[in-house]
Formats: sequence, C-alpha cells, structure tokens
Amino acid sequence: MNNRLLFLLSVFLLSISALLFLRSATGTPSLPGKEDGLPPSRNCFVTLPAHIEFAGEPVPLNDQEVFERLDREVHVNTYFHSSTIQLVKLSSRWFPLIEKILRKNGVPDDFKYLAAAESGLRNVVSPRGARGIWQLMPGTAKEYGLIVNREVDERYNIEKSTEAACQYLKNAYEKLGSWTLAAASYNMGMDGIESEMTRQEQNNYYDLLLNSETSRYMFRILALKTILSDPAKYGFCYDASDLYEPLQYKSITVDTAIDNLVHFARQQNTTYKMLKYLNPWLRKNTLKEAEGQAFDIKIPAS
Repeated sequence: MNNRLLFLLSVFLLSISALLFLRSATGTPSLPGKEDGLPPSRNCFVTLPAHIEFAGEPVPLNDQEVFERLDREVHVNTYFHSSTIQLVKLSSRWFPLIEKILRKNGVPDDFKYLAAAESGLRNVVSPRGARGIWQLMPGTAKEYGLIVNREVDERYNIEKSTEAACQYLKNAYEKLGSWTLAAASYNMGMDGIESEMTRQEQNNYYDLLLNSETSRYMFRILALKTILSDPAKYGFCYDASDLYEPLQYKSITVDTAIDNLVHFARQQNTTYKMLKYLNPWLRKNTLKEAEGQAFDIKIPAS
C-alpha cells in the first residue's frame, strides 16, 4: 500500500514538472501578481471637495463622522459604474424640466439630486408602493392633488409629480426649519424627523442619530450632487452625443372619455407604444377619467 502511494505521488510530481517545463518553453505568461508590480485594475481613491453644501446649507466636513459618511457614499456611487452612468445620461433629459419647476415653486435647485437618489430618474416602483421619479406613496400623492387610481396614476407624470414634491418640501421646510431636514423627512416623514429632533434635543440633521436608511439618505443625495456636478472629475468620460436628450413632443388637451387608447393613438398618427412611453401615467387602455375634466396628453412632435 505504501509503495502504491509513493508511485502515485511520483507520477503527480513528474506531471507538475512537465507542465512547468512546457509553460516555460512556450513563453506562456503567468497571471500578474504582487511581485510584478501590476495591479489587476486601477481603482483610485476619490478626493472630496473641500466645501459642499445642500440648498445653501453647509455640510460640516470638519466633523470626522460626517466626512466619513460622505466619503463612503461618494466612493460607492463613483464605482457603482452602470447605475451612475445611467444617471449621468438621464440627468441630461430630466434635470432641465425639474429645475424649471423647482425654480417656479421657490424650492432650491439641489432637490433635483433628491429625485435622482430616490429613483435613478426612472419611473420605478418601491416594495412599499411608492412610484414614479419622485417615489410618492399613494396617500401623499392624493394629499398633494394627484389622481391615483387603476386608470390614471399621476405619480408617473413628471410635471405634476414634481409640483406635488415641491409642495411637500415647502411644507416640510416650514415645519422643520431647514432644507436639509426637509430632504431627510422625504425619507422618514415629517413627524418622524420632528419626533427625533425633540427626543434628542437637536435641530441639525448632522447631529441626529437616525435609522440606518435615513442616516445614509442625505449622504447619497450629496454624493450624487458631487458626482453629477462634474462627472469627468470622477472618471465618467463621455461626449455630448452620449447623453439622453429631452423628449420631443406636443400636447393635446382631452376633456372627453377615450374608450380605446390604441385607436386614439392611430388617430394621432402615432403608436400605442409611443403614447404610453410619453404618458406613463396612463395605466390602462382607456381614459374615462377625462369625462368632466381635462388631461394634457403628449404625442410625438413629428
């Protein structure tokens, strides 16, 4: 038995020796290791700006705990390549429209980054039922004047949902006393933030100990502001032609019921697909809600 084991071991060692000889003779390169001084890829540390603010309110980067939280989110989003690339592309489409509505309502421009953090600037659905680019819950959407039912869901209407978000944020600012706290309340709720302010006897977001989600929330917004304000600085290289352009459309006002949106689309010289693409708030194949009230429906410009 011992002789058999010695024989097998000898065969194994001879095989390894032959393989190494052939590898050397053919010049087959080995994988780079530490001894070669060649890392497999370059992942450079990111340098944070010396000063950053949200809605005119400075972020206390001299606080080490605050600095590290922002440092974490900037690195996470810098190296979350596919997601952040999509945000750079989509920001070119949606930011001009969002900025216009924020400005009209007196809400700071920085809140466009809140929309980016909430949804990636896409009409997504959360596990809890929040929908649209602004991720509004059904009750909040209705409270701020949006129609939400099986046929029409205006949380998917970028103009109307941005208006609703503006009204919420202005109310939160009036109640909580700062835009940063108003932004945090978008995640935790006004009552939740106010309760923690009272319990901890603090009125500054950066001095509050909050749940893990809300603790990261503002820093993700700040990270996206940092990166999207200067993508090239964080390694995102592109040409203007790589960005998504704003949608081109014209609007028609409808104030009578539509029984079949497929037929309606054909009457407008477009397709059902394009009608739903430009109007994601239309949730069914009908628009009976239009009986007695008016809706603006977008159709392709040409």
